[in-house]
Order: sequence, then C-alpha cells, then structure tokens
Amino acid sequence: MPPRRLAVTAETWPIQGAFRIARGAKTQAHVIVAAIGDGEFTGRGECVPYARYGESVESVLQQIEALRAEIENGLTRETLQQRLPAGAARNALDCALIDLEAKTGGRPAFELLGLTKPVPVRTTFTLSLDTPAAMGQAAANAAAKGFSLLKLKIAGAGDLARVEAVRDAARSARLIVDANEGWTRDDLVTLTPQLAQLGVALIEQPLKADDDSFLADFQSPVPLCADESCHIRADLPRLIGRYSHINIKLDKAGGLTEALALAREAQSHGLHLMVGCMVSTSLAMAPASLLAGMAEFVDLDGPLLLAHDRVPGMTYQTDLLYPAAPDLWG
Repeated sequence: MPPRRLAVTAETWPIQGAFRIARGAKTQAHVIVAAIGDGEFTGRGECVPYARYGESVESVLQQIEALRAEIENGLTRETLQQRLPAGAARNALDCALIDLEAKTGGRPAFELLGLTKPVPVRTTFTLSLDTPAAMGQAAANAAAKGFSLLKLKIAGAGDLARVEAVRDAARSARLIVDANEGWTRDDLVTLTPQLAQLGVALIEQPLKADDDSFLADFQSPVPLCADESCHIRADLPRLIGRYSHINIKLDKAGGLTEALALAREAQSHGLHLMVGCMVSTSLAMAPASLLAGMAEFVDLDGPLLLAHDRVPGMTYQTDLLYPAAPDLWG
C-alpha cells in the first residue's frame, strides 16, 4: 500500500443572514475537512462539530489528530468504526476513506457500498425560526422560487401562528416542522392536532431526547421523526413504537458506513427514513445523498443556506438535487 498523508483543515463558511433553531442562532458554519492522500489520489470528508453532542472544532481536530499515525499507516474503514465513537470526527475520516477507495479502485462509491445509482431527488428547504410574519414572508419567497417541501424550525410558544403564516403563504407546499427538542409535553398534546389540520406531513424531535418515553403511549395525529434521539443502530430498540421515522445524519452516525447500516436496519423494523444534514457545504451533502434513494424525505439543503458554496459543488435546480460529480466526492 502506498504511504498515506492526512491533512486536516478547519473552515468557516458564512450563512445567508442567520440560521435560528430552538437552541440558538448562528451566522457561520464551522466545518472540518479531512483529506487522505496516497500520492496519486486524495479522498475527502467534511464534518460539522456540534455543541449539542459535546463537540467543538478543537475537540474534533484533536480526535482526528490522535489517529494520524494509524491513518497514515493504512487504518481501514472497518477498524475506524472501533477506534472512534460515532460523531463528527469519525464522519470526516469515514467519508474520506470511502472517497479514496472509490478513486483508487476506479469504481463509484455507490457501487462500493451496494447502493443503486443516484438520481435527482427533491430536497426540503429550511425556514429559520422567526416571527410568524417573517416566516410567512420567507415561505412566500421560497414558494415563488418553486420549493415544494418546506421545513420550519419552531420552538414552542407561537408555533401555531408560525405554521399558519407559512401555510397561508405557501398553500401547495408540503410542510415539515422541526422543534429541535423545544416542545413540552403540553405543547405536543395541544399542537399536534392543530398541525394535522394544517396539513403538516411530519414533526421532527418534539421533545427532548431524554423525555421521548412519553411518546410510547401518545397517539400522534402527525407522524413523528426522531432526530436528536437517533444516532446509530444501538438507538433503534428504544425508538420503535415512539416514532414512525428517523432522521439519519452522517455527523451523528459517525460516517456513511454506519449511516447505511442504520438505514437498512431501521427499514427492517418498519421505520421510515429522512436523510438530513447540518448546515455545511456540498462536500458533506455528496456522501449523504447516496442514502436519498432509501428515504421518504430528503433534507440536504445545507449549501442553499450558505452565502456561497465550495467549488465544485452539488447542482441544485431549485429543490431538485442532482447526484454529485466525481470531482467533488465519490
């Protein structure tokens, strides 16, 4: 095996305006790119350190650097799964290794992973948490551009007015709402029938992850999707009977390897899939997009929320996301 070299870079990408959810707001996306080269080919992977899961740019850089010698000495993707826990650091390395394997073997990543050839898919477009009037205007703007599936960030107080404003502004759009653990049990009981009347198709993570046992006996009129509650396959047993859907994100799963295994196992238990992302560039969307063919909902709009994307990037035609070009990833 040719000697490898690992390069790790922290990058900052400005967001269009601000991105607000129930836990706070940000104006920049902080990502880390791992590049593993063998002298001829280079594989890349991008991750987003996430404070909700105890991560920072510094901690993720430290995790990756701690494995430098092993990676440069030929650490395999299979061994990586045991050397790092699920999370952003493992995601960047896992995706870089898949990209490198695809390039050195002359086979696209979807073939290596036993997946069908990617085709264009419709992605959501996310509306940041804001006042009802502001969210209604954002929905009207998105609908005018042709976005047909809108995802609303909500937080509890004032949520019914927010969803009503968006529904009024985008009558034909399908709606997903994402509370990011921001609801109370009373919010759940009160709001779900009202959102059902407004035609909401899915509610993501209404309660805190450590409070979702309440969902076991709750009959929701709107399908519920686990996000913060679902990272890896080991989480599935406690989610069955509480949620109908799970949101798979490579940064939570620790890479495409575990994300694909999670998707397959979840489907075997009758769970439906959403494939999602953090706010990040096309380099993070490319590996995640290989799961889109398995998913009922695709939420890979990260680059659309940035002021600009990396070049080359994914191709978006409004909400139609095209497969990644080989010079980007895979």
